[in-house]
Amino acid sequence: MTEFVIVTTTVDDADAAEAIARAAVERRLAACAGIVARRSVYRWKGAVETAEELAVELKTLASLVPALQAAILEWHPYELPEIVVTPIVGGSAAYLGWVREGVDVG
Repeated sequence: MTEFVIVTTTVDDADAAEAIARAAVERRLAACAGIVARRSVYRWKGAVETAEELAVELKTLASLVPALQAAILEWHPYELPEIVVTPIVGGSAAYLGWVREGVDVG
């Protein structure tokens, strides 16, 4: 398992995206969060749906994923929120050091 990951979740509301991003950073579960607009096509309850959504990409440590996932489930407005963890397999040592310093591993 890699030390650094990006945890992604999606919402359909800018205020919800901002709230999740801000809460994760304030609680030091993520060092930073990016919010990106995207159009999603998915199957839900037997129908194919399309929605304008915002992806919240949270940069953190793999060791914090369980706590961050629990928090996202607490904060999220969806019945079944997307929570996907993507490993970061490389990057700037200075940036990854900053990510490590920005979270609470205590």
